[in-house]
Amino acid sequence: MPETTRLRDRERTAERLLASSAKLSFDPLKDVDWDSAPEPGRYYCPPHRLSLYGTPLWEELDEERRIELSKHETASIASVGIWFEEILMQMLLRHSFDQDPTSAHVQYALTEIGDECRHSVMFARMISWMGVPAYGVRPVAHNLGRLFKAISTHSQTFGGTMYVEEILDAFQRELMADETLQPLTRQVSRIHVIEESRHISYAREELVRRRLGPVRRRYEQLFIGLIVYFATVSLIHPRLYRAVGIAPEVGSAVAKANPHWRATKVEMAAKVIGVLDRAGLVGRTNRWLLRAAGVIH
Repeated sequence: MPETTRLRDRERTAERLLASSAKLSFDPLKDVDWDSAPEPGRYYCPPHRLSLYGTPLWEELDEERRIELSKHETASIASVGIWFEEILMQMLLRHSFDQDPTSAHVQYALTEIGDECRHSVMFARMISWMGVPAYGVRPVAHNLGRLFKAISTHSQTFGGTMYVEEILDAFQRELMADETLQPLTRQVSRIHVIEESRHISYAREELVRRRLGPVRRRYEQLFIGLIVYFATVSLIHPRLYRAVGIAPEVGSAVAKANPHWRATKVEMAAKVIGVLDRAGLVGRTNRWLLRAAGVIH
């Protein structure tokens, strides 16, 4: 694609997304009912999406502890969302730093940073509302994130964004549509899904415009594989199992072997893995990492 055509397409995309942002954006501090209390007997996310669902260990849990597990797993996923959004905001600033701030492309990047800042606050408020820890990621992933936000390339920035945002989007689309669940987690999911649909479009279109040579493609595949692996295995922090009386090492081992949990990860990641594949970012260099993460068979 000629450079002038690529830049024109990029500007059109950004102008469309800026117009959408002007029409439909939220203030989570005002648009979520933080004064409400959790409703007794309601799960915080669909029970069949929990890491222990369908296992003998799940059968040993009474309904109260199953609901408690759903609260902690939802909080764990939200805290991983905060971790990645903080990385993403810094990557977008780096992406914009050397570009023309009068372009719609850069202005949308700055708009997205504002959105992500509000989303991180929203997830943090939700975790506080639940009264549970912000589990975050383990030290290795945390420190790799510190490095990644400083050195990530174009493909890693937008490919990593696509992956994390798409799996959260798939999880939250199901959550927000289920009227049996906690109203507040459905509110939070709805806001995130609506605003993230623009971010996903921005990342996807930016990603597929880039053409990679064979050597560079293998390098990018490796780093995308590492992003997929660490983001996915971090979703459920082992420490949360203590909240329902399960030793962390036992809960983690059962979840890792659980075919229901693996099927959930494959399903949630299927769409974005397809996009990454079409962009040349899935191949021999990283399939082993995608299998280790449990997102492909």
